[in-house]
Amino acid sequence: VTVPQVRPLEVFLVQASCSQHFNIFVWSVARCQRRRIRSQGFGKFNTKNTMSFMRGTASHPWHDLSPGSDAPNLLNAVIEIPRGSKVKYELDKDTGLLYVDRILYSSVVYPHNYGFIPKTLCEDADPLDVLVLMQEPVVPMCFLRVRPIGVMQMLDQGEQDDKLIAVHADDPEYKGFTDISQLPPHRLAEIRRFFEDYKKNEHKDVKVDDILGADAAIKAVKDALNMYQEHYVPRKLRVHYE
Repeated sequence: VTVPQVRPLEVFLVQASCSQHFNIFVWSVARCQRRRIRSQGFGKFNTKNTMSFMRGTASHPWHDLSPGSDAPNLLNAVIEIPRGSKVKYELDKDTGLLYVDRILYSSVVYPHNYGFIPKTLCEDADPLDVLVLMQEPVVPMCFLRVRPIGVMQMLDQGEQDDKLIAVHADDPEYKGFTDISQLPPHRLAEIRRFFEDYKKNEHKDVKVDDILGADAAIKAVKDALNMYQEHYVPRKLRVHYE
């Protein structure tokens, strides 16, 4: 049987800086290719190969995951480091993979699950960091829903590096908290001490300032979401968080 050649589609791709729009385009082209093959009487013949050459980009947890439909009040968070770990996992921004940056030099472990909010950007050119309070440690690179309840203002070697504090929105023990003031004072003391100490043996200066409540946390999230929009999203596609 002679299989007719599938003619290439004449498609004009408008360059966009957001990979999610390119992924939609790729999916649409592949679907059109499959329909053309089937219309010529060959059923599902070769559609797997058609799709495989269309898969040109992988999903990136920073750029492709939504911050959440209810942002900034309820957010998606990607966990890099599970509670109780001494391993400093970190998102590799070029590949989207998880990189082992180092083992902590001090005799401390992360007191809670730690990660970032997707599609946010801060002054240090990284996504907004988040410490997620919940009952259990979770695996790296999973994502979950969180509610911001506070923000810890911090300087890391003289550079602003604030940490969002949030609770897991689907953990029955923690989902009722709405503000940092509702937490036991000792819990906040533990969090503060961890960040003051975890780089001491690396001779790096970390200064923890005030721990502010939910209103300041929401503002920090909005600022980080809007900064991401300004730097990575084409003007006509931007969303402004007020």
